[in-house]
Amino acid sequence: MSVSAPEIPAKTRTGFKWDLKTVGPLAALALLVLLGITLNENFLTYNNITNVLARSSFIGIIAIGATFVITSGGLDLSVGSMAAVIAGVMIMVMNWLIPTFGIGWGVILAGMAAGILLGGVAGVGNGLMITRGRIEAFIVTLGTMGIFRSLVTFLADGGTLSLNFQVADVYRPVYYNGLLGIPYPILVFALVAIGGEIVMRRTAFGRHCAAIGSNEQVARYSSINVDNVRLITYILQGILVAVAVLLYVPRLGSASSTTGVLWELEAIAAVIIGGTTLKGGYGRIWGTVVGVIILGLIGNILNLQSFISPYLNGAFQGVIIILAVLLQRPRRAS
Repeated sequence: MSVSAPEIPAKTRTGFKWDLKTVGPLAALALLVLLGITLNENFLTYNNITNVLARSSFIGIIAIGATFVITSGGLDLSVGSMAAVIAGVMIMVMNWLIPTFGIGWGVILAGMAAGILLGGVAGVGNGLMITRGRIEAFIVTLGTMGIFRSLVTFLADGGTLSLNFQVADVYRPVYYNGLLGIPYPILVFALVAIGGEIVMRRTAFGRHCAAIGSNEQVARYSSINVDNVRLITYILQGILVAVAVLLYVPRLGSASSTTGVLWELEAIAAVIIGGTTLKGGYGRIWGTVVGVIILGLIGNILNLQSFISPYLNGAFQGVIIILAVLLQRPRRAS
C-alpha cells in the first residue's frame, strides 16, 4: 500500500508565498544594481544615483496614489494626461498673475495652489463617475485620459506652454536644489512614501481599501462605506499627481501634449512590480517604492550602455507588467 506524502499546512504555504513575494522585488533590485555596476563604472556615482531617484520621484509619488486605488479594486489610466493638464494650467496661472504680483514666489505659490486644486477636482470627477455613476473605472479613466490630453493640447494651441523665464529662474531650485545634498524631489517622494505606508498599514482607511479590494460585498456587510472610501482613493490620486507636477514644472518650465505620456504605464508597472495585487485586496507602499526604483534603474542602465536602444524602455515596462501579473495568478491545485 502506497503512502501519500503529508500535505503542507495551508499556513506554511501562505507564509512561503508571502516570503517569495517580499524577496522577489528586492532580489530584482539587487540584480539590477549588480548589472549596472558591471556595465558602467559610473553607475554608482552620487550624481547618477541622485539623478535616477530625482527623475523617478514624479512617477513614485503618482504610483503611491495608484497603490491605494488599485488596492481598493480600482484603476486610474488618466494620471499621465492629468499631469499634463495640471502642468499647463499651473504655467498659465503663473504667467497671468505676473502683472499683478510681479516676479517672485507669490505667483509660484498661486500656481501651486491652482495645481493642487485642479488635481483634487479631477480626482473627484473620476471618483464620482465611478462610485455614483456606477461606470467601470477602466472606462471612466480611459475617457478622462483623452479629455485631459485634448484639453492641454487645446490650451497650448497644439504647441507648448512655456513659463516666464524670470519666474522659471526663481522656481527652478525646487527641482535642482536640495537639503543636505539630497534633491527636494527625492525628499518629497520619501515623505509621501512614509506617510502612505503609515496610512496603508496603521489606519482604518488602509484596512478598508484592502477589504474593499478583496471582497466588496463583504466590505459592505461589514458597514464599510465602500463608495466614500473609493472616492477618497481617487481624490488622493489626483492630489498626488498634482504634487508630482509641482516638482516637475521647475525642471523644464513647459507643458505640451506630450507631457506625462506613458506615466500611467510606469505608475501601474511600479505598483504591480512591488507586489500589490492588480485585482485589489492587497497593497504594499514600500513595494511600490522598490518598483519605482527598479523601473528607474532599467531606464538608466539602457541609457548608460550601447547595445540596447533606450527607446525600448517602454517595451521593457510592458513586458514587466505582463510578467508581474502572470506571477500573481494563483496556481491551480493539481
